[in-house]
Amino acid sequence: MSTATPGQRSARKTVVGVVSSRSGDKSIKVVVPFKTPHPRYHKVVNRQTVLHVHDEKNETKLGDQVEIMETRPISRLKRWRVVSIVHKAVTAEGAAISETDVAAAVPTKTTKANEAATQPEAKA
Repeated sequence: MSTATPGQRSARKTVVGVVSSRSGDKSIKVVVPFKTPHPRYHKVVNRQTVLHVHDEKNETKLGDQVEIMETRPISRLKRWRVVSIVHKAVTAEGAAISETDVAAAVPTKTTKANEAATQPEAKA
């Protein structure tokens, strides 16, 4: 069937793209941008291809830059798999803060008045 000898693989395509969606368990969408000239006006146009990718280790996040490789069909749409994470996305861990934390950090007229009222008592 194939021309490759046993124990030898044919060269597979690899591309680098950005994770745009995590649709399910071990499934991601990767956007691969490329530039192509317009056929009539010859201006360079930005285009992108969206590929459905298998993420075996389930370790990628939105915004990660990944290297993907062509592989056998894994599902109806998935024909690519993650080889490596080229660059991790910078994400900030969000922490919930309460109203009392905000009120303590931001001085207002009422907090200044309360401080002024309590300071003379502390001095006496």
